[in-house]
Amino acid sequence: QTFTAWCNSHLRKAGTQIENIEEDFRDGLKLMLLLEVISGERLAKPERGKMRVHKISNVNKALDFIASKGVKLVSIGAEEIVDGNVKMTLGMIWTIILRFAIQDISVEETSAKEGLLLWCQRKTAPYKNVNIQNFHISWKDGLGFCALIHRHRPELIDYGKLRKDDPLTNLNTAFDVAEKYLDIPKMLDAEDIIGTLRPDEKAIMTYVSCYYHAFSGAQKAETAANRICKVLAVNQENEQLMEDYEKLASDLLEWIRRTIPWLENRAPENTMQAMQQKLEDFRDYRRLHKPPKVQEKCQLEINFNTLQTKLRLSNRPAFMPSEGKMVSDINNAWGGLEQAEKGYEEWLLNEIRRLERLDHLAEKFRQKASIHESWTDGKEAMLQQKDYETATLSEIKALLKKHEAFESDLAAHQDRVEQIAAIAQELNELDYYDSPSVNARCQKICDQWDNLGALTQKRREALERTEKLLETIDQLYLEYAKRAAPFNNWMEGAMEDLQDTFIVHTIEEIQGLTTAHEQFKATLPDADKERQAILGIHNEVSKIVQTYHVNMAGTNPYTTITPHEINGKWEHVRQLVPRRDQALMEEHARQQQNERLRKQFGAQANVIGPWIQTKMEEIGRISIEMHGTLEDQLSHLRQYEKSIVNYKPKIDQLEGDHQQIQEALIFDNKHTNYTME
Repeated sequence: QTFTAWCNSHLRKAGTQIENIEEDFRDGLKLMLLLEVISGERLAKPERGKMRVHKISNVNKALDFIASKGVKLVSIGAEEIVDGNVKMTLGMIWTIILRFAIQDISVEETSAKEGLLLWCQRKTAPYKNVNIQNFHISWKDGLGFCALIHRHRPELIDYGKLRKDDPLTNLNTAFDVAEKYLDIPKMLDAEDIIGTLRPDEKAIMTYVSCYYHAFSGAQKAETAANRICKVLAVNQENEQLMEDYEKLASDLLEWIRRTIPWLENRAPENTMQAMQQKLEDFRDYRRLHKPPKVQEKCQLEINFNTLQTKLRLSNRPAFMPSEGKMVSDINNAWGGLEQAEKGYEEWLLNEIRRLERLDHLAEKFRQKASIHESWTDGKEAMLQQKDYETATLSEIKALLKKHEAFESDLAAHQDRVEQIAAIAQELNELDYYDSPSVNARCQKICDQWDNLGALTQKRREALERTEKLLETIDQLYLEYAKRAAPFNNWMEGAMEDLQDTFIVHTIEEIQGLTTAHEQFKATLPDADKERQAILGIHNEVSKIVQTYHVNMAGTNPYTTITPHEINGKWEHVRQLVPRRDQALMEEHARQQQNERLRKQFGAQANVIGPWIQTKMEEIGRISIEMHGTLEDQLSHLRQYEKSIVNYKPKIDQLEGDHQQIQEALIFDNKHTNYTME
């Protein structure tokens, strides 16, 4: 059916038709006529006889003509055609269709079947519900045929009302419109297409090729040429076509001339929004502005081909457009346009990718910078604190450990600062529009980071210096305490000894105390040196405090003994020494006086005592012996009495010495064994 309809679409131009394809081509006459119509060339004169040999001759002439067009006819012979072999006849017709209807189709460096498929894909590309991938199932819903018609003649079909789920209506609509308005006969049956799992590819290709030729303008040019009846009308129409071509070519070239600079403009935008607007403008250009120009270009080529065909059919010279307005010139200009368009699209996409990368980097920079700035907030003030000036040694050590932890934290943030600098560098290399503010912020972060490093080092040095000073002071405090305590005990013992009340009874005892006191006095210079050394330790602490401006948080933690107390006690010791000297001197003088009294008493007692003893013995003997008369004895006793009475002053004197000894509280006397009693 399809092949019969296709053959009739050409044979009717010669005023004839066929009904049965295998019967009507048996004599070769209509076959030769068909080839003349579709090729536009004259074949050899046919044989008019009715005999089999005449028919074979005519068919051979047709096959020879086909072969002369570069077609290899495999296993197709004139005898089979004359005999009405359906398979061979249909194969021959398909070969003719391929050669004269499909082979010459050329679209973007593809030809024949691939070219026809590509043409269909290009023409139906704007229709989202149409996806032409082959010449069988892609056409079952009928939307492909409707899309081809609507693309070229949108007034013939209301495409918006078509539904993909109603293929029968779609197919019949396309077939009816094509037959009525495009002079394309019905070659396919809608119900057969729908009812077949895989429609016949050759039938679809044959029918679609009619669309291609109908819309490409070649067939229209031939049909229009056949309608020309009068030379004047042809000339006028040709002149009008020439003017239209010239105007259309001028307008199209002018549009290309204006458009190419826009497409070659590579001025970058700073923001993604601006680039998206450029991309949207480019899409509008492709969707709204370019399609009419594509139509104009196609129409221009159609008009040119139509004009040339008309001129050729009228035996008129070929049309030569003005210089620079040849079809080749327009194609070259159009090629330049599409090249610029391709370059512009690539540039747009690259720029958008670049800006996306820039936006991503800029956001990453802002996030990292914000995190870093949040972390550094208050760190400079913290590092500039002078809290170590009033801290104790233990507090300084705690501050040092805390500072070491901060240094570790600071080192851990080094990577983030390097990342921030690297991102800023990349933003500069990618020509980020806001690079000045990024650089300023990055520079501020880097400067602050350097300052933090310097402050960190400065604080560490200050802490270590303060720790060393406080350790030195602590050692001095400890040494001071170790030496001040025994020295203080010594002074307290010395004060106690110097103020101790001594009780002596002999000159030897006072001499012993005096000797001990002199020995104590001999130790005073060394003690004073020790005192000076102890005070020197304290003075060294004071000197360190004054020299290095150390604010001492408290007193010596190892002792409560102050230099003032040491000086006070030392001064007291110095005052007690001369007092002790005086007391010992006075006691020594008293003991000397006592010794004189002892010696004086002893000397007298050692005389008086024996005298009394002697007299007692003499009186005792007198009373025992009783020699002489009583008067003699009495006289003798009276003489003793007189001598004893005369001795009495010495005893009284001894009594006076004894009284002095008692008053002097002398209780022993080594110079005599006699006591007053």
